Amino acid sequence: MGRILLIDDEDNIRMMIRKVLQHAGHTVGTAADGEEGIAEFGDGTDWDLVLLDQRMPDLEGIDVLKQLRYQDPHARIIMITAFGTIDLAVEAMKAGATDFLRKPFTTETLRGAVDAALKEKTAGKQGATALTFGMTVINGFRIEFQPGPGVRINGDLGFAFTVRSPQDEARQCTVILSAVVIELVKAHADREMLPGGVRFWQALCEEALANHLYQHADFPQDGLLRVDEFTTGLRRFVDAILPAAQT
Repeated sequence: MGRILLIDDEDNIRMMIRKVLQHAGHTVGTAADGEEGIAEFGDGTDWDLVLLDQRMPDLEGIDVLKQLRYQDPHARIIMITAFGTIDLAVEAMKAGATDFLRKPFTTETLRGAVDAALKEKTAGKQGATALTFGMTVINGFRIEFQPGPGVRINGDLGFAFTVRSPQDEARQCTVILSAVVIELVKAHADREMLPGGVRFWQALCEEALANHLYQHADFPQDGLLRVDEFTTGLRRFVDAILPAAQT
């Protein structure tokens, strides 16, 4: 069981989360805003995990996250928000968040995310490279790196991933990029060969899978996720990853 600090400005949210986690056997402390949370956190030695709301009146959660990680570089922190986008999740993970929970979430998802975070030996992303999504956990689900060449079928390109749920159930999930999306990516990047080769396309599939987990907090149906649209989120991902891939 863990010692958990909950930082959220909404009284009803604090009460609900505290009761759920206390019922699961955890010790829970609370803070009503960022400044109080930073003071309560101290050097981090009294806490195993922090649950941190993103939108608060005094300090944004991302700023509190950075301060907590400054006070304790090994802090485990789960960001919680109803207003977040996948871009915010990426920013939070880069700043050292262990996970990112999207409201509304079920009590099962909450408990699973907390249990998964407490099992982590170290906080933040592990084993990330320039050509990777870099987000190891989202809504308590973990995408595990699975190297491989990918499979081409009639111009489509597919990659397999292992996804582990908050309850530690592992499933194989295949992400398929349609031939249309592949050509749109090449046109957007204005090049036929993308840096990193097959790893570039695998990272793009990993991004699409992370987006699904962020939106649905569940495995893709039948273990298959087909990407038929070059979304704004994928476009931003390509724009962000191209410079990193060339350095």
